[in-house]
Amino acid sequence: MKRLHTYQDLKKLVGSHYMQAKTAQFFNQKVAWVSSGAPVELLRPFDCITIYPENHTSICGAAKVGPEYCEAAEAEGYSRDLCSYFRCDRGSTLLGTSPIGGLPEPDFLFGCNNICGTILKWYEIVQRHFDVPFLFVDTPFVHSTVYEHAVEYVVEQLKGFIPVLESLTEREFDEEKFVKGLYLSKECVELWKEILLFGAHKPSPLTCFDAFTQLAAIVSLRGTEEVVTHYKTLKTELEERVQKGVGAVDDEKIRLLWDNIPVWYAMRSLSELFEKHNACLVADTYTNAWASANIDTGNPMESLARNYLEIYLNISMDLMLEKIQNLIKVFDVDGMVMHSNRSCKPYSLGQYDLARNIKEETGIPVLIIEADMVDSRSYAEAQVKTRIEAFLESLGG
Repeated sequence: MKRLHTYQDLKKLVGSHYMQAKTAQFFNQKVAWVSSGAPVELLRPFDCITIYPENHTSICGAAKVGPEYCEAAEAEGYSRDLCSYFRCDRGSTLLGTSPIGGLPEPDFLFGCNNICGTILKWYEIVQRHFDVPFLFVDTPFVHSTVYEHAVEYVVEQLKGFIPVLESLTEREFDEEKFVKGLYLSKECVELWKEILLFGAHKPSPLTCFDAFTQLAAIVSLRGTEEVVTHYKTLKTELEERVQKGVGAVDDEKIRLLWDNIPVWYAMRSLSELFEKHNACLVADTYTNAWASANIDTGNPMESLARNYLEIYLNISMDLMLEKIQNLIKVFDVDGMVMHSNRSCKPYSLGQYDLARNIKEETGIPVLIIEADMVDSRSYAEAQVKTRIEAFLESLGG
């Protein structure tokens, strides 16, 4: 596939971010390990360097060292049935290495259970290992609607963290800086949403594999000027592709929707397989989970709480189905590929029911493949390839 030129900018941006984290102590900054669903905007006024272990383990997965790190965690006694992000992170910590030289030690941890319950236990283990404070946000599950008492519950937690963060960072909370960070976060998300919507063009100028890679910016640097600048450049490149009629996949014939976390170690082989059959994965549920930021700066703390309550994995299957149906309509897809992810139970449980409902209500076919996001020992490449090829042939590819 035609790699986006902005990919090189992304490598520099992420590399600079990790380097900044590793030298934070020289600039009197604190390093926080943050879960991907945590309201990071609360940390921005305190000038913290935010590091995401999940983002780091995706790098490990793409570098194909996931099994080695997972085995190190398993040797310590952790079950292979546990999340491979956790096992990979634990193994990297134990071995003291990774494709980027390992993560800098945290000064404190900031996690939230709106993506899964594993985060709580994972970060407790990290807390004991490094002997650092752990700030944890508890978010009630959203079955049908976000109730005001749930919002108030999260708001009280966020407000309660302010004096703790002031003590940890030796910096005072700056309301003006906080609101500015929210504006930047909102602008970043709006740009990300526009970028993903380029997939609705025919031919699509990008695939979900491009989006999976470019997601690193909004995860690591949400609420910063750097990521806003980066996404503006990316948007310009995609606009140029559309104007010239350049598709990410030559002679695009099949348009597909992907569900779940990427198979990081198989990104290249899967992208080449789909491209061979003139199939373009034009959208996915994973990257669209970061395309939501209904920030009301008139009531910043409340809107922040509400936004993180409505995150994709913290909602019911009925609400998930609504979101998927909308993606099917907006991106005009011919079929859907679901990654039944051995590691991510919240994302994978219920997929067969969702697949049945999607086929009944939209008429599009759904393929479910089994794999794992980081641990390639749970991936039968030949079997997956055969199933994908049969599915694409049934769609005319």
